[in-house]
Amino acid sequence: MAKNTKLTKDKLIELYMNSVLEHNETPKSVYIFAKMNNFEESEFYSFFGSFEALESSIFEAFFDNTIKTLEKSKDYKNYDDQNKILSFYFTFFGNLTANRSYVTQALHSTKGGLNHLKKLKPLRKKFLEFVDELELTGIEIKNKRIDDIKDNLVNESYWVQMLVTLKFWLDDDSADFEKTDLFIEKSIAASFELAHTKPLKSVVDFGKFLFKEKIGSH
Repeated sequence: MAKNTKLTKDKLIELYMNSVLEHNETPKSVYIFAKMNNFEESEFYSFFGSFEALESSIFEAFFDNTIKTLEKSKDYKNYDDQNKILSFYFTFFGNLTANRSYVTQALHSTKGGLNHLKKLKPLRKKFLEFVDELELTGIEIKNKRIDDIKDNLVNESYWVQMLVTLKFWLDDDSADFEKTDLFIEKSIAASFELAHTKPLKSVVDFGKFLFKEKIGSH
């Protein structure tokens, strides 16, 4: 990067992602990363306190870009909640697919599983806020304390679903990630039926899909 080029948060993210992909590892230090890209180390810290913070912001940016894309759609505003979350999933995973090499490396290189990834914390916070706005709770309970607990459990279940879908996508080797698209459609349909206490066709259908995938992988 030329010295007279103004460093921005987005530019810093771009440089970092390129560095990770080109060298197949995180830069050894902020100093080395800054020197490689011809800017002062202090400039990095005006945006991020560490590489970990930068990595977290990348997944947060995927969320923000997804929401911006959805909000530009006139049709999206008129969708029901199920189609809104489906639109979110397809757009979000489209963003991930466009950056699959980086995402795969970033997540597969982390020990302890997706549930313990600190880099997903900002994504989790924004995703739960998004789900909460959709009010995907199903049954209304005439007790505020119990209703709040129920809402939190439902929202958290959608985050678990997101992590499961993310893991499925990481392992998916089908053309155009068709299996992930099918997984999203069936899992969202099943979760909506469960939320409305009608665990019938979609739940059974999704179970068959998972069973088929498991058997087919052996």
